[in-house]
Amino acid sequence: MTKPNSSSSSTKAQRRDAAREQAQKLRAAQAKREKRNRTLLIGGGVVLVLAVAAALFFIIREGTQSAIADVENVPENTSVEDGGISMGEDLVAGTENEGAPVLDVYLDFACPHCANFEDVNSEDIDELVSNGAATVVYHPVSILSRGDQNSWSWRSAEAAAVVADGAPEAYNDFQGALFDLNAQGQAEPTDEQIVQTAVDSGVPQDVASTIPDQRFNAWVDATTQEFSRDGYGATPTILIDGEEFQEWSTPGSLAEALRAASGE
Repeated sequence: MTKPNSSSSSTKAQRRDAAREQAQKLRAAQAKREKRNRTLLIGGGVVLVLAVAAALFFIIREGTQSAIADVENVPENTSVEDGGISMGEDLVAGTENEGAPVLDVYLDFACPHCANFEDVNSEDIDELVSNGAATVVYHPVSILSRGDQNSWSWRSAEAAAVVADGAPEAYNDFQGALFDLNAQGQAEPTDEQIVQTAVDSGVPQDVASTIPDQRFNAWVDATTQEFSRDGYGATPTILIDGEEFQEWSTPGSLAEALRAASGE
């Protein structure tokens, strides 16, 4: 009978132990790799989510933030959201009649339909606002200039900004006078004529004389961008408490709608 070789048995046992140890090491290494991969996957997912969230934030921000927010030199007494020049019972730019219906008027001083709107409705608007029955918000824009800063459309909007900024008590008279000035002849009014019109409307000379400097060019551009971005295609655009009103060409119809909105 042959006796087992103890040396051979020992060697086999050692090989089994070594194999088991190697297998354990392989399993440990595999587990470590899997853990690392899960960590990378989760981390990558978090980064992706954060990147998408950031992109959405900037898309929404760009879609909702007014172009005027990026303008450094914004005229006083104008809205930083839409460039509106509001007036309350004293007919002073930058004031309002609290709780009253809001009449928004988007206009271009070079627009003949805007001049028609002024002729038909300005007296009714002044009366209703003076009586506290409405707040009017004028939005001078320059859609007819096509970016030409020398055009009447642009220069008149610029002049309106200067007066709102420096002579808010004279803004209402000056706006009406700008329409009258443009109606006087075929040629576009000169800067000198605009300055004199401002002085005649009660604007101090030192304020009126800055009109040709065009220091609010960026503002004119931004307010015009806002008008287009809001989806409005033409001037005048008239809103009563945010709802478009199109029957303004009939004398008295706008006043009637405002009285109805105020509960009269």
